[in-house]
Amino acid sequence: MANDPNQADADNHANQLNSNNDAYWQSRGEDERPDNWQNQDDED
Repeated sequence: MANDPNQADADNHANQLNSNNDAYWQSRGEDERPDNWQNQDDED
């Protein structure tokens, strides 16, 4: 089926929900995870 996510799509989705991952921050307009990411994550 065309709408079934493949493993890469599933991994990307999970990474974008994980604030410990650069993909999380990149999907929110950052170049990479900031040095003070733990403090920024608490503000969300």
